[in-house]
Amino acid sequence: MVKESLRAKLASGRQLRVKLGIDPTGSLLHLGHAVVLRKLKDFQDLGHQIIFLIGDFTAKIGDPSGRSIERQPLTDGQIKKNLKDYVKQAGLILDIKKVEIRYNSEWLSKIKLDKLLEIAGQVTYTQLAHRADFKERIQKQLDLSLQEFLYPVMQGYDSVMLKAEVEVGGTDQEFNLLMGRQLQKRYGQLEQDIITCPLLEGLAGVEKMSKSLNNYIGLAEAPAEMYGKIMSIPDNLLVSYFQLCTDLSSDDIDKIIKAIKQGANPRDYKMKLAKEIVRLYHGAKSAQSAEEQFVKTFQKKEAPSNLPEIKISKQTTLFEAVVKYFGEQKSKGEIRRLFEQGGVSLNNQKITDFKAPAQPGVCQVGKRQWFRIV
Repeated sequence: MVKESLRAKLASGRQLRVKLGIDPTGSLLHLGHAVVLRKLKDFQDLGHQIIFLIGDFTAKIGDPSGRSIERQPLTDGQIKKNLKDYVKQAGLILDIKKVEIRYNSEWLSKIKLDKLLEIAGQVTYTQLAHRADFKERIQKQLDLSLQEFLYPVMQGYDSVMLKAEVEVGGTDQEFNLLMGRQLQKRYGQLEQDIITCPLLEGLAGVEKMSKSLNNYIGLAEAPAEMYGKIMSIPDNLLVSYFQLCTDLSSDDIDKIIKAIKQGANPRDYKMKLAKEIVRLYHGAKSAQSAEEQFVKTFQKKEAPSNLPEIKISKQTTLFEAVVKYFGEQKSKGEIRRLFEQGGVSLNNQKITDFKAPAQPGVCQVGKRQWFRIV
């Protein structure tokens, strides 16, 4: 049995090489990524070697997993920009000093045609064509490029080059992870065991958490923003968020489930969830402060105290002030849409014209972001 194989490796007492591959398709990591990163931390705490593989080469292909249309490949410039904070954010969970950080361009960018044909020859068309998302697109006569066919093969070859013994990923990555086992066997290596983690649903509780769907909670988001977003999740996600995003024991989570079934207010446990998650990434003091700010802002309807300040000149527009406040967290396009949708207020007055001049006072963006203009 596959489980017995992993148990035997863990019982051997030797240090295992545990791989996670992630393509830099965005500039931030969110709680959905953290589900897998936290599993890596379990291995790291047990003394195993974590390999954080950044797919700077495969990002140019684009992972087709779970997609009904072709993903647009990234440019070198986009990849470089997205890589900037990946390692730093992963360090919120892992001890980065002990992590082996690799980039698959190290070997994939050097492969010549004869080697590519050799690798591709280890996999059959039938195998790839029967993959669920590929099969659906073939049946619907939707475009399916050859490079998308090659993506799982390249990801599998990463495991060969890294001599991975365990690979961790989301449930949507199962086909790609199994490809690693197949190629390792063809190249005479011990096959890696795989661990798949559940996909965390996004804020609306419908689709998986994703920056492209704007339903995410970023690991590096400000404590108050993170707390407020968690408070906005549907009640039916409460248990899965406790299970996948916190360190609470199964016994404690069972007690929460029982209490809610007996009529307890889910909001109280959602506040517990929000405080626990913020504590993990920002510390206990910031978690307490975020909770106090939430109570003051949303329950007592008061503006929060100790607002961050943005200094501007007289010629600055409100749009420019908001852009300065968010830095790289939001694009100018996202901020422009916030104005158009009435999501920006200055001194309690909605401002929809992003060319409006900035004035000293308190600016509110959305439901949870506040700053003072000086």
